[in-house]
This record gives sequence, C-alpha cells and structure tokens, in this order.
Amino acid sequence: MSKKIIITIDGWSSCGKSTLARQLARSLGYVYIDSGAMYRAITVYFLRNHVDWTDGADVEKALQNVHLHFEYNPKSAQSEIFLNDENIEYVIRDLVVAEKVSEVAAIGSVRSFAVAQQQKMGARKGIVMDGRDIGTTVFPIAELKIFMTADLDVRVGRRFKEMYEKNPNITIEEVKANLELRDHIDSHREVSPLRMADDAVLLDNTHISMEEQLDFALKQVARVL
Repeated sequence: MSKKIIITIDGWSSCGKSTLARQLARSLGYVYIDSGAMYRAITVYFLRNHVDWTDGADVEKALQNVHLHFEYNPKSAQSEIFLNDENIEYVIRDLVVAEKVSEVAAIGSVRSFAVAQQQKMGARKGIVMDGRDIGTTVFPIAELKIFMTADLDVRVGRRFKEMYEKNPNITIEEVKANLELRDHIDSHREVSPLRMADDAVLLDNTHISMEEQLDFALKQVARVL
C-alpha cells in the first residue's frame, strides 16, 4: 500500500475509539496517536502542579513546561505517552484524571497547544488518530473520517468493566454520572465541540464485535484508496 492517508476516529466517550484506532493502525502499518492521552497527560500535569485552569495566565505559563511524546512499547505492542520524559500511561487512566480531563480539554489555549502538536505528528500522513475533534478541527482534510457511537448503557458497561479492574470500589452509578458529564462538556464546549463531520462515516458499535468493526473500517480504507 504505497499511498498513505490520514484516518480520524471521533466519537463519544467509551465507544471503543482507541481500540479500533489501534487495530486499524496495526493492520495498516500506520502510526497510532491517542489524542485523548495527550489531554489526560496535560490534566495530570495540572493536578500535580496545582494549576488553576480557570486562570488563563496560569494555564499559559504551565503549558510552557508540558512536553509530550509517544514511545512504542514492544511488550504491550502499544504507543505509550510520556510527560516530560516520564511514562504516565497508567497514571492517566485514574478516575481523578477522568473526572477533570473534559474541563481541561475545553480550555481554548489547551486545545490550541494540543492541536498544534497533533498536526505536526500527522504531517507525514500514515496515521490513525482518535479523539473528539480530529476530523472537524485537527485534520479537516483527512481522507477518511469515522464517527463512532454506541448506546449509553453499553458505553457505561464497558467503562465500568475497564475501571473496576483498577478500582474495585467504583460503582456503576459513578461511572454513568462521569460519562454523562463528559458527554455534556464535550458537546457543549465553545472551542471545537464534539460533532460528526459532514463527510464522516458513522459507525454504531452497540451490537457488533471488535472484529466486525475492524472489518467495517478496513472496507472504508479500501474504498478511499
């Protein structure tokens, strides 16, 4: 496959965007970039350093000290995120981070900071990137855009299973409340709200398997190429 393209995967929380993006990147030999991990890493820095993200000047100053990059881990066969040369792949999955990341990601200067880095990463094409505004803001000229959705209860069940392994004390009610809050913030923020791009392909994975969604995505790639 000589021609390389940019593939964007946007959608609601816990739709399996990163799972599909990783599968697709591996199948195509592309680079996977987890934009959500970037916002989570910034959130970790803000929490650790007591940054007041309601204060624009404080945010701008803090962002000057945030350096992000991904490294491929052959053991996990995944790209893992580093914050100032520290691997924080597992730190970013904490509930405390999940509860705050949508607030941080809604800040204009934070989004500008992350988008600039994402566009730089995708300049050479051959990438799969997932997030909330990748097809609408980061790469509006992407050759293939997929928008993922699933029923809320299905998404809650998936997220609960993922988080319960790390925190057995968590309740399904807490997970549902967190998802509903994130959905609201993501779709109502002033800067780059979550929406389906006009030229995106809709993928509802409520009732399909991971194998079926990968097959669907690969057929879309074949159609574009």
